[in-house]
Amino acid sequence: MKSLGLARPGETLRVLAIGAHSDDIEIGAGGTILKWIADGVKLEMTWCALSAIGDRAAEARQSAKDFLQGAASSDIRLAEFRDGFFPAERIAVKEWIETLKQAPTPDVVLTHTREDAHQDHRLLSELAWNTFRDHLILEFEIPKWDGDLGRPNIYVPMAEDILAKKIALLNKHFGTQRSKAWFDDETFRGLARLRGVECRERYAEAFFARKILL
Repeated sequence: MKSLGLARPGETLRVLAIGAHSDDIEIGAGGTILKWIADGVKLEMTWCALSAIGDRAAEARQSAKDFLQGAASSDIRLAEFRDGFFPAERIAVKEWIETLKQAPTPDVVLTHTREDAHQDHRLLSELAWNTFRDHLILEFEIPKWDGDLGRPNIYVPMAEDILAKKIALLNKHFGTQRSKAWFDDETFRGLARLRGVECRERYAEAFFARKILL
């Protein structure tokens, strides 16, 4: 397999990440973001979590700051849409996503996959495609009870230290999630190992790319 070289050391990469909840970007793409920074990519990041209320807002902001340490620039944007009710608030969510056009034009957009079983995730994927249809969009995956993992076609290998840092930051920042049966080291490491097997690496994060212009 040949790498497309999306993010090369020393080059600037503008990334827009759109997650429904305060831990979604970290779970789905945290390792990739950490790897880009560690590799010397000049990362200019706009980081958006749309359901960040109360304790989860504090978690989201501090987690984003830690994941983005070493980035060339970071713009952390939090909203307070109600968890699980995004489709009922579709117009307001759509208007919020549209404001992101005012941010620097991204080289890549990271967001949820359209087949995600969580209704909030699916809506954000749809609206991201509405708003950024001419951009490269990589859709990340979130493990959950529903068993909705698919067959991704883009892989980002992770070294052991990158994966370990991702898991450590997840455990550090998301105390509200630790009581959930799926939120633990084995889940994150197990998925990374499986995706690593699929790309002949030890560990990896995986994404879905619907359209790529070469």
